[in-house]
Amino acid sequence: MIQLSVNVNKVATLRNSRGGAIPSVLDAVRVCVDAGVPGITVHPRADARHITATDVREVAALLRTLGRHVEFNIEGDPRPDLLALVHEVKPTQCTLVPVRPGEITSQAGWASDTPREEIGPVVRDLRARGVRVSLFVDPEERPIRWAAEMAADRVELYTEPFARAYERGPQAAEESYAMYARAATLAQSLGLAINAGHDLDLDNLRVFRRLPHLAEVSIGHALISHALFVGLDRSVREYLDALAGR
Repeated sequence: MIQLSVNVNKVATLRNSRGGAIPSVLDAVRVCVDAGVPGITVHPRADARHITATDVREVAALLRTLGRHVEFNIEGDPRPDLLALVHEVKPTQCTLVPVRPGEITSQAGWASDTPREEIGPVVRDLRARGVRVSLFVDPEERPIRWAAEMAADRVELYTEPFARAYERGPQAAEESYAMYARAATLAQSLGLAINAGHDLDLDNLRVFRRLPHLAEVSIGHALISHALFVGLDRSVREYLDALAGR
């Protein structure tokens, strides 16, 4: 069963655009959990333009009070303040993502020539603290092998290229899907579990959900955008149905 982790960053973006506390990130998390989602994702950036450190602490505290286990995934670059926050709240998973100066959203996975001493010690430290570690990578052999060398638990395949291929039509979608399937098969053979995320939506999930060994997808922008028209509860349930092939 493919797990869905809902990224609630966009709720915080809307709140921060006006100031104050509306819409509430915690209320959004509650709706997602009540709709049956098994995971929540946040990506607190250094400029705090959406999710803040306070949000992270409050979401972690809320998830600990629930009657069932809901995974908490914190994404971000391995900067000192983010790592300190991860150490403090101890999420289920930390997804380490490269960040380029001035980017609006993630644009690529870790380069395969990223020095071992930059990432390796961070991965080992987080795993020693009981936090599962996923590395955000492109669906290519070299970065996947690099992630295995870093001793990560998982890779998160960057799916924006697949989303753009899907928009070009069925042939392009299948060709892109085949590349991701090869990447997932390689990752699994190296002992890595497979996550995926970025620009996945209700349409392209019909193809991408077939990916071999796919454990989890993280979806935020498309799911929250859909919720503007149908409501958050219904949006979450429709994404869960899509992943289940219903």
